[in-house]
Amino acid sequence: MHIRPVPFDHPDAIKLNDQVQAEYGVRYGDGGDATPLAAADFAPPNGLYLVAYDPAGDPVASGGWRRQDENGEGNADGDAELKRMYVVEQMRGRGLARRILAALEEDARAAGRSRMVLETGAKQPEAVALYASSGYEPCGKFGYYRFHELSLCYAKSL
Repeated sequence: MHIRPVPFDHPDAIKLNDQVQAEYGVRYGDGGDATPLAAADFAPPNGLYLVAYDPAGDPVASGGWRRQDENGEGNADGDAELKRMYVVEQMRGRGLARRILAALEEDARAAGRSRMVLETGAKQPEAVALYASSGYEPCGKFGYYRFHELSLCYAKSL
């Protein structure tokens, strides 16, 4: 697998984002994640968006981080927020999410961020297991879904 940075509005990133949004719809019965995101959120040095490609060149996994500081929505100065971690169904169980997560953590650390935070949902046990096994611990809720009962928030010191 080849993992490379791409803009959040790159066609391959959009394709994978559409797929993850559809999966959120199936799991939660709504229109997907409504968290406001912009391509500029993931532009270095204030963020990074990665896409993994299979040997045929097809996009099969993605994830990104964006800079967050104290904002009245539960974030703290020095936060890097993980967003849009996704692996296509046929490629799951091969360690792609773990590789992308490690690369994003390293990049956020190099950018001076002190904590990686993420929000996932109670109907995503695979994601919860990945984050728990990667050293993430429950933290105070933050962001768009901070008042939603199915929202789960985690953090890890970088």
